[in-house]
Amino acid sequence: MDAELERRIREQLDRDEIWRVMQRYGRGIDRLDSELTRTCYWDDAIEDHGSYVGTPDDFIAWANETTLSFETTQHGILNHYCDLQGDDAYCETYFLFTGKAERPPHLMSTGRYIDHFQKRDSEWRIANRVCTIETQYSLDDYVMARFMPPSYTDDEPCQSSRDRSDVSYHRPPKPRRPEAG
Repeated sequence: MDAELERRIREQLDRDEIWRVMQRYGRGIDRLDSELTRTCYWDDAIEDHGSYVGTPDDFIAWANETTLSFETTQHGILNHYCDLQGDDAYCETYFLFTGKAERPPHLMSTGRYIDHFQKRDSEWRIANRVCTIETQYSLDDYVMARFMPPSYTDDEPCQSSRDRSDVSYHRPPKPRRPEAG
């Protein structure tokens, strides 16, 4: 294999590994899976996240406590720009966060993760992060119903949970049974 092709493949693999860290982060935060979320950060990282600034371990505890005020949360990881510079990468990733509370108001916010990733011992993780929260919206039940109409009944509840019993951890996933028609 020529050197240029090898360089391009290595670059693509690095970008893919960084993107996977972003995906693990969203899943870990939404499922309250602290162990999974922790794999996204180096021990000496700083998380600057709105009203929180501190270490990864303290951030994860703060984030879990904050999101427990919601019945469900979703972090949509969106546009992603990655500037690779050797074993450093400077990334900007847009997000859309929704949090459904037991009673209104519910929350939707948008912003960007501005990350410095580092590759250490062949592994990419977040070295430092600044989270810019650019918009926040309070949503009432009418608005939520338009965005998220009821999909489940008491007899056939949603298989979503905020722990490792969530359907995404099942191998293979166990779908509900279709109604006999």
